[in-house]
Amino acid sequence: MKVRPAQRSEAGELTELAMASKAHWGYDEAFLASCRDELTLRPADLDRRRTAVAEEDGRVLGFTTLDGAPPQGALGMMFVAPDALGRGIGRLLFEHTMTQARRFGFARLTIDADPNAEPFYLAMGAVRIGATPSGSIPGRELPLLEYVLTSH
Repeated sequence: MKVRPAQRSEAGELTELAMASKAHWGYDEAFLASCRDELTLRPADLDRRRTAVAEEDGRVLGFTTLDGAPPQGALGMMFVAPDALGRGIGRLLFEHTMTQARRFGFARLTIDADPNAEPFYLAMGAVRIGATPSGSIPGRELPLLEYVLTSH
């Protein structure tokens, strides 16, 4: 398993991985259709959003984005292929992203978490600091988390 920068040619594949990962939580088709635009990555997004992928034997099993400018940014997207859940890929991607964030000079990152992913982020050391409106579903709120980066 290795983590590497995403390639522009992978934008469509990453979008489909994000949709499949979101669908894993049992959301219906209407909900998923409402999320598609927010979960769509375009080739130009990949560099700007510092997109990294976890790859094994040539297959992308997950990805993450590090958004914003130091000192405060966001873990914008993090998705793992449903058939690869429970293999430590989320932890690998999270730790990689936090290492990159420190290297770029970020002091803290926020995370607009899917409610189903909140326990994972809390286990990684993030803390809930409030709620934030969904970018896809009017009236829906998401857990707003924060991860403070230290120099360890």
